[in-house]
Amino acid sequence: MSDTLSSDKTASALRTSARVSAELLLVLVAAAVALWILGRMWSVVWPLIVALFLTTLTWPLAAFLRRHGWRPALAASSVTVLFLVAATGVVALIAVPVASQSGQLGDGVVKGVQQLREWAAGPPLNIGDAQIAGAFDAAVERVQNSVGSAVSTVVTGVSTVFSGLVTAVLALFLMFFFLKDGPRFLPWLARQLPGRLATDVPVVAARGWETLGSFVRSQAFVGLLDAVFIGLGLWIVGVPLVLPLAVLTFVSAFVPIVGALFAGLVAVLIALVSNGLTDALIVLAIIVVVQQLEGNVFQPMIQSRGLGLHAAVILLAVTLGASLAGVVGSLLAVPAAALIAVVWSYLREQLVEPSPGTETDRSTTAATPS
Repeated sequence: MSDTLSSDKTASALRTSARVSAELLLVLVAAAVALWILGRMWSVVWPLIVALFLTTLTWPLAAFLRRHGWRPALAASSVTVLFLVAATGVVALIAVPVASQSGQLGDGVVKGVQQLREWAAGPPLNIGDAQIAGAFDAAVERVQNSVGSAVSTVVTGVSTVFSGLVTAVLALFLMFFFLKDGPRFLPWLARQLPGRLATDVPVVAARGWETLGSFVRSQAFVGLLDAVFIGLGLWIVGVPLVLPLAVLTFVSAFVPIVGALFAGLVAVLIALVSNGLTDALIVLAIIVVVQQLEGNVFQPMIQSRGLGLHAAVILLAVTLGASLAGVVGSLLAVPAAALIAVVWSYLREQLVEPSPGTETDRSTTAATPS
């Protein structure tokens, strides 16, 4: 005799599924509304995020100065100025050698173009000078016909650069205030919140701050590994501008995916125009190997230890962030996932029911006189 389904249990399961589905739908709607509000406020939120990243990077030095008797304003001012000097030094370290060897690189580019023309003129392409000149004229005519779009592109680029400068200046000011008044923020926040929130929100904020600092430090360490290995490979091959390229690799590591592609493309181009095609292919192979090790081994392992996330979660978070919001999404995906994990861990701590043995131990401990 076959078992029959219980109508009461089936109806109860359907009601539970419907209730859970409605609650999940409400949570998703609330998350969508929060993301929409975040997008509308992005001009303010983005400098705030950049300032938080910079503050986590520079806070250890500011805390060290404060522990040794420096006043908060003086420590924050000194660290901010030192950061500006370091950033300016990084730019100079990249720009000065490039400018001093610009003539050599220019000659290399001309030589490379000439070699490309000679190769195109031979078999199997057999492209003559007349065909090359015709293609050049066609390209010039196409550029002339698209002057309007080019102008709009330039205007958009100038606007983007100006917006980036405004964001950088605002982030630096916010970083100064975070370094100066950061330790007073959580006590102030606790005084503003009612009831249980006065305890829960500061605890979650403190844990989130530690997690964000761990992310920035791990990202800097991964960038340092990239810079050392790629710089060593460029030095062995004999590519010029090794130090600027290593610095560029380290800086670009803070911008996932696009940063690595940009730094690698610059290194390959310099190797091509200065050393030739063979060395350029060797440099390309070195960069591909290092980037694969960094993306699939070093970064997941280091960040999983520092953030408490599994390596697979980090890879999936970066992929999802890049698909949703491009470069910015890939940059913020890992810290966002880590902060979600912090909130979820705290909620689990609050929602888990203590076992009867634990309650008995606590009662016995409380009743025992000290």
